[in-house]
Amino acid sequence: MNTVLEGEEAVRTAILERVLKGGRQPPAELMLRCTILDSEGIVRTISGQFKKSDLSVEHRLNPRDLRKIDSRIPNLVPTILVRREAILVNVLHIRALVKADAVILFDTYGSSDSRLHSIFLYHLEHNLKTKSGLPYEFRALESIFVSVLSALEAEMVFLRNLIGGVLAELEDDIDRDKFKRLLHYSRRLSAFQNRAKLVEEALEEVLEQDEDLAAMYLSDKKAGKPRALNDHEDLEVLLESFSKQVEEIVNEAETISSNVQSTQEIVELILDANRNSLLALDLKVSIGTMGIGVGALVAGLFGMNLQSHLEENPYAFGIMSLVAALVSAIVTIGGLRRLAKIRKIGLSAGSNARRKHRPWISFPLRRRGGDEREYH
Repeated sequence: MNTVLEGEEAVRTAILERVLKGGRQPPAELMLRCTILDSEGIVRTISGQFKKSDLSVEHRLNPRDLRKIDSRIPNLVPTILVRREAILVNVLHIRALVKADAVILFDTYGSSDSRLHSIFLYHLEHNLKTKSGLPYEFRALESIFVSVLSALEAEMVFLRNLIGGVLAELEDDIDRDKFKRLLHYSRRLSAFQNRAKLVEEALEEVLEQDEDLAAMYLSDKKAGKPRALNDHEDLEVLLESFSKQVEEIVNEAETISSNVQSTQEIVELILDANRNSLLALDLKVSIGTMGIGVGALVAGLFGMNLQSHLEENPYAFGIMSLVAALVSAIVTIGGLRRLAKIRKIGLSAGSNARRKHRPWISFPLRRRGGDEREYH
């Protein structure tokens, strides 16, 4: 007994020591991996480790601002935050800090699409090195939104091909497995549609704020020439163009979603019609069975060991057989006609109701004085 207690105590001591040793290590969540591009568009640092506190002090940010771009914190809502000396962008796979002379890209942990990130980085370097009429920060934003649009368009084309193929297969053959695939693809389409709408809302939110638009001219602000609240036409045109393209993607996703819904409704109607046909066939078989049973009832009555005084009649068998057959036919035909009438009620009830309905006709009203006047 003492040996068991000593073993448990040793295990507890080992666990406590391991926890204490782990507590002495610096917490990993206080570090961020970043790729930095300078004012010439040259990559200075690749996947460097930086403390959140150092980044906040160097770029004059609040610690809560960095929570928006920390890839290890779940954040599905795209955000574009404008601060005194920087623009924080968190849209889909891109988490960046844009300044007047530098761009800091925060590595996305757990991202499986390294090809998309490589293409974005190449386009960003090329765009920053190109000396166009746009300021440095606008060229960086342009590369960011081009990458976002490319990601949305690629996923849209992929989903469109998947769903289009399943819809084409359903036109030829309605199968349970195809329905499962269509349900899975429609869920992916719904999730994609929500992400695209959130991106569109983030852009629209920035476009509605004149203060944020004017504050996004970081180069002018750094040169000591801040923009007026209404002087942001270049940036507004840039953001509106991307907003319109995202809106087109959202509309296309809504069109595909409506096509999927329409197909599901049509297939359900076809299945209901087939189910009704099977039920009608079952009822016809039951009516026929009932008719045969009524005819067999007659035979059963005469098959009992009772005296009916028809045993010696040479024509009794033929007459009773004919009677049984007539009774069976009458019951079967009557039941089938009744079934046909019941099935036609659903189509004729509405037309009969419309025939009975008469529109209200206005007649001229006679005033108390005797003269007539029509009121329209």
